[in-house]
Amino acid sequence: MRAFVLTGPGTYEVQDLPAPVAGPGEVVVDVERVGVCGTDVEFFTGEMAYLHQGHAAYPMRLGHEWSGRVTALGDGVDPGRLGRRVMGDTMLGCGTCRRCLLGRGHVCEKRQEVGIRGARPGALAEQLAVPATSLHTLPDSVDAVLGALVEPGGNALRAAQAAAPRPGDRALVLGPGTIGLLVAMFLRAAGAEVHLMGVTDSSLAFARGLGFAHVWTEGNLPDLPFDSVVDASTAPHLPNRALELVEPAGRVVYIGLAGEPARLDHRTLLLKDVTAVGVLSASPGLDATIKAYAQGSVDPRPLVAATVGLDEVGPVLAGERPAGAGPGPKIHVDPHQ
Repeated sequence: MRAFVLTGPGTYEVQDLPAPVAGPGEVVVDVERVGVCGTDVEFFTGEMAYLHQGHAAYPMRLGHEWSGRVTALGDGVDPGRLGRRVMGDTMLGCGTCRRCLLGRGHVCEKRQEVGIRGARPGALAEQLAVPATSLHTLPDSVDAVLGALVEPGGNALRAAQAAAPRPGDRALVLGPGTIGLLVAMFLRAAGAEVHLMGVTDSSLAFARGLGFAHVWTEGNLPDLPFDSVVDASTAPHLPNRALELVEPAGRVVYIGLAGEPARLDHRTLLLKDVTAVGVLSASPGLDATIKAYAQGSVDPRPLVAATVGLDEVGPVLAGERPAGAGPGPKIHVDPHQ
C-alpha cells in the first residue's frame, strides 16, 4: 500500500509499504478520508511536544481524523464488523490501569494515539490497522467526509458541553479555525448567542458566511457580558484574556494549545468564581457527534476547503493551499486519489 511517511522535520516520502495485517482484536480499514490537523503541522515543523518528551519519533505516519470501511478482521473480532463504515477513536488506552477501568482511557499514561503517540501508525495511507474496540459505526447519513470530521467534532462538542450553555446565553469563541468553528456550531445548536473573535479578514468573513453575525477582532470586541468563553486559539495571551472576558460565575473552556506556556492569574479565576475546564480528547464525545451529524443539527461540510491525494500532503503541511481550494480551514486527503 501507499502511505505518507514523515521522515524528519520538513522531510517526507510517499512510500510503498506492506499492507497491515489485523492482529488479535484488530481490524484493517480501507481508509476513505483523512483530515489534516494542526497537530500534524507541529510534527512537520518539529515543534510537537511529544517529539521532545519521548512519546513520538521519526519516521512516523500521521493521520488521526479518518473514516473508512472494515475489510479484514483479526482473531476475536465480531464477524459483523466486516464491511462496516467506521471512524476510530484516536486515544488507545492500555485497558488495565485505574484510569482505563474508570472509563478514562483517553488520559491513560500508557496510551497510544493513532498517528501521534507511541509509534501507532496513522491513517495517511491506503489502509490502517486499529483495535476493534476503538471503532464507531457510521450511519448511512454520515458519509466519508463527515466521518473524517467526527474526531475534531468530538473535541468541539466536549468544549461546547463544558461551556454549559443555556438557551439565550452569550458565548464567545476565541479562534475561528476548524475547532473554534465547530465549537461555535455546537453552541449555536444548543441555543446560545455565539460570538467569534479572530484575526484575519478571511477567517472572519468565512465565519460570517456560516451564519455567525457576531464576529470580531480583539480590537473591536464589544463590551458585553459573556456567560462562557471558549479559547480555541493558539495565542499565548488569550487564555488569561478569556478569564478577563468571562462573566463572574461563568465558565471558561480551554481547547487550544499555544506553542509556549500561557500564564493565568488564578486570582481572577478565584475572585470571579469562574469554572475552568480543559479538553484534551474527543473520545467521550464521538457517539454524540455522529448523532448530531446524522440528524443535521450540526453540518461541518463547509469547513472542508479541498480534498487532495497522498502526493500533495507534504505541501499542505508546509502551508500551501491546494489549487482551487475553497475558503474553509480544513484540508482532507483521499489516500486512493
